Amino acid sequence: MKARAFSYHRAHSVDDAREAHARSGDDARYIAGGQSLVPALALRLQAPRILIDINHIEELRGVRCDGEWLRIGALTRHCEMLTDPLIAEFAPLLRAAAPFVAHPAIRNRGTLGGSVALADPASEFPAMMLALDAEIEIAGTSGRRRVKADDFFIDLFETVVRPGEIVTAILVPRFRCNQRICFDELARRRGDYALVGCGMLATCKDGLVETIRIAFFSVGNVPTRARSAEAVVSGARIDADRIVAAQAALDRDLAPPESDEVPPAMRLHLARVLLGRLLARMSEAA
Repeated sequence: MKARAFSYHRAHSVDDAREAHARSGDDARYIAGGQSLVPALALRLQAPRILIDINHIEELRGVRCDGEWLRIGALTRHCEMLTDPLIAEFAPLLRAAAPFVAHPAIRNRGTLGGSVALADPASEFPAMMLALDAEIEIAGTSGRRRVKADDFFIDLFETVVRPGEIVTAILVPRFRCNQRICFDELARRRGDYALVGCGMLATCKDGLVETIRIAFFSVGNVPTRARSAEAVVSGARIDADRIVAAQAALDRDLAPPESDEVPPAMRLHLARVLLGRLLARMSEAA
């Protein structure tokens, strides 16, 4: 199939993009990497009257330290997660997740802001926003606001971003020397969407896990914090008994939906297996 006819506008600033969106009567879509939007257009799952190209907005680019935060522009490409020295130093969990995102051709074009705004529950980066306690900066008609990742994802492909608003940056608390990260996913083939995936960030002291944030993807309609499992591990030394208890706690955290591809019981089992592997690695790192 082919996309329906549409107009095109190249925006040169955030205000220019939002004004073009407003003139369209909300019958518009922003495009940056286009790795999800273009297939949807080709299949006519979406048929906007106008595409607003935000690739040339300089203020959406760049990675820099901003006090205690690492500010990552929304147009940062997935491939830059692997090469940018600031991300490697201050947001290593994003670097750990990046090689698992699809294939190089997609990573070369896909953007972090687009991935977070789309909120695909099977995608790596939205879940890592939860693990990192990140904040998402959004530009709207009343100015800019920052929303914590815990409050950003609402439902399947639904976020707090309102029509016409633009995700402008991701702000991540800078990684500290007493913190440790782990990431992995289970997929049928490398580059496929994960059957289940998990990333975690822990603050450690004297072999104990003081605090930990554990985020899963591909287990529900939104990326999901495993808060009960976090409570089991926090303030303790990770040993075999603690790992088993955390795995059991996942029954309270995760509720995989019915699926023809993977039954919920199987997905929950895989989540337990993956959690056990990652906590074992975290124990060694701590």
